[in-house]
Amino acid sequence: MYPKKELAQIVISACCQFNIDTVVISPGSRNAPLTVGFSNHPEIVALSVVDERCAAFFALGIAQQTQKPVAIICTSGSALLNYYPAIAEAFYSNIPLVVISADRPKHLIDIGDGQTIRQENVFDKHILFSANLEDINSSAVESLKLKNKNLKLISEALQISVSQKGPVHINVPFDEPLYETVAELKSFKLPNVIASVSKQSVDYKKLASIWNASTKKMILVGVNYPDADLHKLMDLYADDASVLILTETTSNLHQEKGIDSIDQLIFSLDETQFEDLQPEVLITFGGMIVSKKIKQFLRKYSPKQHWNIDEFKKMDTFFCLSEFIKIKPVDFFSNFNRFVISKKSNYQQKWLQIRDEKRVKHSAYLSKATHSDFKVFEQVIESVPANSQLQISNSSIIRYAQLFSIDKTNTVFCNRGTSGIDGSTSTAIGAAFANKNQTVFITGDISFFYDSNALWNANIPKNFRIVLINNSGGGIFKIIPGPGTTNAAKYFETPHNLTAEHLCKMYNFDYLKADATITVKEQLVGFYETSEKPKILEIFTPSEENNLILKEYFKYIQ
Repeated sequence: MYPKKELAQIVISACCQFNIDTVVISPGSRNAPLTVGFSNHPEIVALSVVDERCAAFFALGIAQQTQKPVAIICTSGSALLNYYPAIAEAFYSNIPLVVISADRPKHLIDIGDGQTIRQENVFDKHILFSANLEDINSSAVESLKLKNKNLKLISEALQISVSQKGPVHINVPFDEPLYETVAELKSFKLPNVIASVSKQSVDYKKLASIWNASTKKMILVGVNYPDADLHKLMDLYADDASVLILTETTSNLHQEKGIDSIDQLIFSLDETQFEDLQPEVLITFGGMIVSKKIKQFLRKYSPKQHWNIDEFKKMDTFFCLSEFIKIKPVDFFSNFNRFVISKKSNYQQKWLQIRDEKRVKHSAYLSKATHSDFKVFEQVIESVPANSQLQISNSSIIRYAQLFSIDKTNTVFCNRGTSGIDGSTSTAIGAAFANKNQTVFITGDISFFYDSNALWNANIPKNFRIVLINNSGGGIFKIIPGPGTTNAAKYFETPHNLTAEHLCKMYNFDYLKADATITVKEQLVGFYETSEKPKILEIFTPSEENNLILKEYFKYIQ
């Protein structure tokens, strides 16, 4: 059973030609032709999620893992606007997302018809391409022109999403009737409308002459999809005494001769030490940087040379960019490594020694730390099984994660494109759906309850695990300077007494809880074992003590 409407058939056929095999559909009537067609297509997995915001982040999680476009489909009106947070995240995180919205024909816009808004170009500032299709309902000659125009627009949108790894919007107007069907789906030939992009010419010899002459070089890696080849290429720099590698938790790069807990190293450095750490040459690649401290440091103690390497976007994060090299990092280093010569220096050794001293103090402090967010993080990180996928929510949770070394067999993901709390749970569920490995999602209470509709999803794997650290409000506002100096703390922290227990009953999750170091330890035993339901472990921590323990920690490791 397929839609009779030719425009719907064109969209479905085009998605198949671009190997889009997963679509997430939210219910509605105006999108009925698309819903009927996609849900009946033998080569497409159609998934149903009611809440459009959750649906978009769920699809984002799938695309994050597969690195392939996933389509999201909704009805007309405000339904489409609920996609915006996930679209912005996809835009800044280079995740391919194909937004397909049903619309009313132009003659029904702004005349008082129901469930109708101005949908064309609605995501203009955060979309790679908008294809505003036109309903084919006119004379034969005009219909042929419109069909060819629609084919060109759809083809361009899908080619851009695949090649540039980001969100595109296809707006599809349908007039009634909406539910007429036929037995067969037509095939349509799509034009190739995107010219091949010429690769940037890189003067590797010139860059190498600068690099090889420097005794203090730093490589800083932000959000990065796991890449074994890139990991191997970094070994050359780990063995160079003049190079210091700094990797964030989300970098998915692990080097024994590297700094994997940046804030732990630099939080309490003095001016002389910062001057010592200041690199002559800085190479950055990967997505957004979490650590505010490293951003402040590199903005104040700027390198003479900063080279940013990215396939798509230039990032002058530290206001000192000298070279933007538009190329995949793995391709850059594959070529650059041929020209690199190790340099004698004490730069790496000095800072690795300081790193090791900090690690000893880190372990010593945790050995006596009382129950708190910080202590819980140690227990949870140590408990995560090898070869797991670790999804982490934003705000204080990702910042705590930055203070711990992660098992190198585990992969780490976080929505750092826009750093919002709004879709972390939905993204984690999408990622769990797409990845056969154990998925563990660590989240804070505000982020979790904000996205609680994420659990209203029939596609959650049984091995999905959520660790919910509930400190009864926005704990980060007790950590960062500023909110505590005002008389409006409750508006920042939003204190509450909510728990996840009743949500677990409603959405058929196993529920466990803990409120002390010993009960956390007990509940983690068997938490990851095979079960008939997904599980949530809710850990209650002392709101008034968490920030004090963290501040005491940073004083201790000085």
